[in-house]
Parts: sequence; C-alpha cells; structure tokens
Amino acid sequence: MKVDFQFKNIIILILFNLFLIHTIHSQTIRQLESQAVNEYREIDEDLNIVYKKILLMYADDYEFIEALRSSQRNWIKFRDSEVKMKYPKEDKGFYYGSSYRMCVNYYLAELTSKRIKTLNQWLDGTEEGDLCSGSIRISMIFKTNKNGDIV
Repeated sequence: MKVDFQFKNIIILILFNLFLIHTIHSQTIRQLESQAVNEYREIDEDLNIVYKKILLMYADDYEFIEALRSSQRNWIKFRDSEVKMKYPKEDKGFYYGSSYRMCVNYYLAELTSKRIKTLNQWLDGTEEGDLCSGSIRISMIFKTNKNGDIV
C-alpha cells in the first residue's frame, strides 16, 4: 500500500515537472519570437526611412525613381522567395518546429539589413571620379584641413 502511494507521488511529481518544463519552454520561445518580430519591424522601418530619403533626394531624376521603385518591388519578391526557399515545407510547424516564426523574422531582418546597406550607397554618395557610380551622386561631404579649409 505504501509503495503504491509513493509510486503515485512520483508520477505526479514527474507530470508536474514536465508541465513546468513545457510552460517555461513555451514562454521562452514566445519571448524569443517576440524579440525577433520586434527586431524585424525596426529594421523594416529603417528600410522604409532610407527608401523615402532616396525618393526625396533624387526626386528630380524621374528615370532613377522609376528604376528604384521597380528594384524595390523586385527585391520584395526576392526576399519572399528567399524565405520560401529556406523554409519550403507546407507544414511549417511540423518540419521546422516551434521556433519557425522566430527564425523567419531573424532571416527577414538579415535580408532587410543587407538591402539597407545596398540602398545607403545612394544616400552616402560616392567620390568624385568614380567611373562606375552610375546613378549614385557624388558625396557632398567635403574634406577639410586642420584650419577648416576645404581641400
């Protein structure tokens, strides 16, 4: 009788521990997912700011603006295709587990950061004499000597 009582207590203790582990794991995954979503949202906002600045800075160049808009639409298709290639299975939860959404958002953030780096070339400009600058304008940052004179 005493053995049966101890066995029930052990089973209850094991089940309780499994419940705690599952709860802690679920909270951790949710927290990480939330962090990944927030990171991607911030980077996506940064991308939109860079894009809008370029539109303003190059507003007088109609051909460039049309090319930029086309490039951005195509980049969005590329980004979405990259995610689909990395996670192609239909049943995402089954194949990639509970961290799928977190991983997708981190990957989106990575791809978006690379796009920002590319677009920043049009904001930062290039040095005069760059033969391959294309539509990137010459940087308006002037070099000065120690007296503040433009050199």
